[in-house]
Amino acid sequence: MRALPELMLALERIETRRLALQQARDRLRSQQQRNRLGQFATPSPLAREMLQYAHQLLGSEPVRFLDPAIGTGSFYAALLREWPVAAIHAASGFEIDARYGGACRTLWRGTPLRLRLEDFTVAAAPVRQARRFNLLVCNPPYVRHHHLPAAAKTRLQQSSLCASGVHLNGLAGLYAHFITVAHPWMSEDAIAGWLIPSEFMDVNYGRALKRYLLESVTLLRIHRFDPTEVQFRDALVSSAIVWLRNRKPGRAHRIEFTYGGSLSLPAKRGLVAASRLDSAAKWTGLPAARTAAAAVARNAAAVTLGEYFRVKRGIATGANAFFIMTSEQAAERGIPRQCLRPILPGARQLESDEILADAAGVPLLTRSLWLLDCRLPEEKIRAEYPLFWRYLEAGRAGIGQGYLCRRRAPWYSQEVRASTHFLCTYMARRGGDHAQRFIFNRSNAIVANTYLMLYPREALARFIGGDPARARRVWQALKSIGSEVMLAGGRVYGGGMYKLEPGELLRIPAPGIGALLPA
Repeated sequence: MRALPELMLALERIETRRLALQQARDRLRSQQQRNRLGQFATPSPLAREMLQYAHQLLGSEPVRFLDPAIGTGSFYAALLREWPVAAIHAASGFEIDARYGGACRTLWRGTPLRLRLEDFTVAAAPVRQARRFNLLVCNPPYVRHHHLPAAAKTRLQQSSLCASGVHLNGLAGLYAHFITVAHPWMSEDAIAGWLIPSEFMDVNYGRALKRYLLESVTLLRIHRFDPTEVQFRDALVSSAIVWLRNRKPGRAHRIEFTYGGSLSLPAKRGLVAASRLDSAAKWTGLPAARTAAAAVARNAAAVTLGEYFRVKRGIATGANAFFIMTSEQAAERGIPRQCLRPILPGARQLESDEILADAAGVPLLTRSLWLLDCRLPEEKIRAEYPLFWRYLEAGRAGIGQGYLCRRRAPWYSQEVRASTHFLCTYMARRGGDHAQRFIFNRSNAIVANTYLMLYPREALARFIGGDPARARRVWQALKSIGSEVMLAGGRVYGGGMYKLEPGELLRIPAPGIGALLPA
């Protein structure tokens, strides 16, 4: 039995007020500030759908509800719609931000909600089973690890270890700690639904969390939203909903994976054995990219790109606008040729995937770019190149004191990096025939860190032997790697943005290159 009609009308009025208060408080902080704090409100329709699904899992059992990051109460509002008040035996919420917590307290005064304006990750879990919660639903703060102070990160790691026996990697975001710290708050057989970024499914620092989901609880279902259908209007993050039961899994346990559409009407679904997940490095190919996953599985025994290449990111300058310039700008600034290196523009500005060069190795492009990479001492520049000296002086106080520049000597030099024939774009949006693109660089140009640079290992370097025709054959073999295999090998973010890290590129199967080399 759901809420009575008169309560439903009251809830509609409260929900209208709640959304207005939510938006007003969101506007008090900039987009950048809320990104750092991980504050992204759950859309009301999604909250309702999650509580409807939770009701299916929990059945007619009386509810003890907990939301460890309640905000203004979107999940609590959905709880009141889904369960009669008499069936809600307890309802608790934590909110660390008084701006949202104060609004929540005002909105839900007179209802069963007990709100605690404090940090959930430092609160003591109930000792008695009877005081624990059988329904936990949460959209935890998505705070990236580099926004967590070192002391807080150490404390969170210790809290996670004590609460669940899980030692989370230092690169794990705050949302992962919420999941592990919440373990002793759940009663036996409790249901938990977590709305979190899907990145944990693929990255190395998600391994400990995946181990927890496979061994400490019974993982029931993971629904992954289509990355092109962003769930939060103000955050480009690919989202997933993880459902679990606080019970050790059975031997032949299988997990439901759904993808796309909505939680109640997914575009694809399938059951996956826990034993398969145990050995799978990436979970996002289940079941959305069956073709991609099958292609990777078929090539599992094939030699990977890591057998033939070393992979490095392109150069991180610390301030592209200062260090990268046209030849005209370099002349105006009086920068001598010996302090400049040719550099390719971003992949979108390339006219072709094959970069030709003149006799000096300079790329033949409509608009050539140059990288300031100078090792001349300051005394020589000041004495012989006054225009150049003034340019450096103008950038010294700001750019010269940046994180990367401070670690270089002199600060206006770049890391030592040789050019290479073989480049791969770092990010791509899915569409057309392209995932990441392989670029054949026949010039001496270096690239920025929007590219990955592939350096042939000894056997492949011997095969190429300085022969452009053979290098071109290697490039053709790289291009023959299917788009689906490339997409499945990387990771995906909100808006359909695919990223391929160096280690992921090294694991891409490359049978075409093996066919070029003698046994």
